[in-house]
Amino acid sequence: MKSQSELESEPQSEVRSEDQRASSNPGSGSQTQAEAPDARVAKTPPASAPGSARGNERALPASVLTPPPPAPSPHLDDYVRIIGQAPLDALRFLARDLKGKSIKMVNSTAVGGGVAEMLNRLVPLLSELDVPTHWDVITGGNDFFEITKAFHNALHGSSYDLTKAAQEIFLTYNEQNRERMQFDENMVVIHDPQPVGLIRSREKTQASWVWRCHIDLSNPDPRVWEFLRPFVERYDAAIFSSQSFARQLPIPQYLFYPCIDPLSEKNKELPDEFVQKVCDEFGIDRSRPIVTQVSRFDRLKDPVGVVQAYKLAKKYVDCQLVLAGGGASDDPEGAAVLKEVKEVAGNDPDIIILDLPPWCALEINAIQRASTIVVQKSLKEGFGLTVTEALWKGKPTIAGAVGGIPNQIIHKLTGVLVHSVEGCAFQIRYLLTHPDFAKRIGASGREHVKENFLMTTNVKRWLLLFRILERAKSRRSVPR
Repeated sequence: MKSQSELESEPQSEVRSEDQRASSNPGSGSQTQAEAPDARVAKTPPASAPGSARGNERALPASVLTPPPPAPSPHLDDYVRIIGQAPLDALRFLARDLKGKSIKMVNSTAVGGGVAEMLNRLVPLLSELDVPTHWDVITGGNDFFEITKAFHNALHGSSYDLTKAAQEIFLTYNEQNRERMQFDENMVVIHDPQPVGLIRSREKTQASWVWRCHIDLSNPDPRVWEFLRPFVERYDAAIFSSQSFARQLPIPQYLFYPCIDPLSEKNKELPDEFVQKVCDEFGIDRSRPIVTQVSRFDRLKDPVGVVQAYKLAKKYVDCQLVLAGGGASDDPEGAAVLKEVKEVAGNDPDIIILDLPPWCALEINAIQRASTIVVQKSLKEGFGLTVTEALWKGKPTIAGAVGGIPNQIIHKLTGVLVHSVEGCAFQIRYLLTHPDFAKRIGASGREHVKENFLMTTNVKRWLLLFRILERAKSRRSVPR
């Protein structure tokens, strides 16, 4: 697998979706862009009663019930105050020989999850560099997304009985999407397993095809991986988020860390008055310690384990727990997991569960900034951008020592890693009773993100890879 430094050392020539709204080019290069009876739960109320609440169930404030107008995309020059001028000059230099050459990005959802968030910012920035980048989203029925969710879990190590019927459903929807889409770009990037079958169009194009895998493939279910492997092997390259995810493949493999945009609604600086307003609306008491996990309601994020760790820690220290999240349009398990979380939360008035719609980036930002500690107790994790977000905000962060998280958290330097509910509870207690240490690791975490995990660094990696693939393509003497 080629790392960032190895990419830079390559010789250079001159130097359905269920949300149908998402299916029509959500971010093209032109910016074609169970209820819990006891714990406090904020959720979307019926349309007939916005802002209402029943019993102990807290409704979301009216301000978040409808999507806000899209925020204007930042321009490259807006990043000068964060990273300086020299890195931006380097991006423009790398893009010079790619001017007019285009990229297509394809994934399974336009809203919810880290991939969609990254593409929302990556696509316009590449296009601003005169590398037109288009974004398409596959469509599919509930049967397809139930199977791809099972594939997702199986690739993370869960056992799965891969039936012939499941294979046929997966292939049928991939074929339908393949027939619908055009692949006229110079580079096609397929994100994750859901659209991996689109590679069948490769022979009809002159594009370089790249499979970008965002999930932990270190211990996949062998049956599911052997079903997907023949598709992956037909790509020109594969990209993984951690060294440990690489597989034995006959194609080049590259290491790309995911990233956050420091100027996005979820990560930009916020006035304290807005942070206080959000806390007031959700019933979060800033005069007391706040422990927060932000993630969609997914068993691999272990929200139940977070509640258990909080309950153990609270025997010794006062704190509140905020579980803020929602779902992704390609994840059918979210409602069941949310119900499990509400049940284990019980009648503790200091557990606040927020089932937020996907457009609440500003509210998530405010909650993270109000938090004393941020937790991401994942059991499996491709990378964990909520960890990156917390570190960028200088928050002492506790996270599961799994997947790509150790690339972000250097234990006791940029955060703390845990392996169990008890370990998480201990670290919550320790950080709340050692604020100087907590402040120190929070500051180190922010610097680590600045050096490695910002969107501008990700743009640089894509430009380098595109140059490498274009150069390789020009050297091929025999056409496919």
